[in-house]
Amino acid sequence: MPRPRSLTHSQIAAAALAVIDREGLDALSMRAVAAELGMGTMSVYRYVTDRAQLEALVVDLVFSSVDTTVPTSPAAWTGRIEVLAERVRAAAGQHPAVVPLLLVHRHTSVGAMRWGDAVLGILAEAGFAAGQRVVAFRALLAYVLGALQVAHFSSLDGPGTAALAALDPADFPHLSATAVAARQITADEEFLGGLALLLAGLTAGEAG
Repeated sequence: MPRPRSLTHSQIAAAALAVIDREGLDALSMRAVAAELGMGTMSVYRYVTDRAQLEALVVDLVFSSVDTTVPTSPAAWTGRIEVLAERVRAAAGQHPAVVPLLLVHRHTSVGAMRWGDAVLGILAEAGFAAGQRVVAFRALLAYVLGALQVAHFSSLDGPGTAALAALDPADFPHLSATAVAARQITADEEFLGGLALLLAGLTAGEAG
């Protein structure tokens, strides 16, 4: 009988990510990953203990593709934060079903921690005190991950927006008119526009 082949955590994470990308987050299981790898379920347990560890490995894999070096340009701190936010968006946007896991397991991902440290470093350099950095960082985290989920589950060019745009203006004048306008806004405009509003608010709060 052939000896089970050795696997790395990276290979297991890649298999788990393939399952999620193809079938959704609910499909992730030890059995599904084993099937993806072409081996028995019990063989996977030689490397990971449970689904929670699988999830953490997937998050670490996604964040491993994020450049966490602190950008040197643009000069404005808001522009550098924007660069870091866009990097996470680019990486996670390729695997939108994984987004709910990013917040849960970011504390165990070296890549996620390095990204957070880079953001906090920029905020500190901009003059945010420790307490202000807590609020600012969590606001940024909520926006980036929330925007990714909204874009995945309710994109502006999706059927939900079309349905709202078709509402009777007599009953929903503001909602229907806004939905009509929303269908003309690109994903980039939506993400960067919302981020700009948040950064403007943080700038005003820091100055105050």
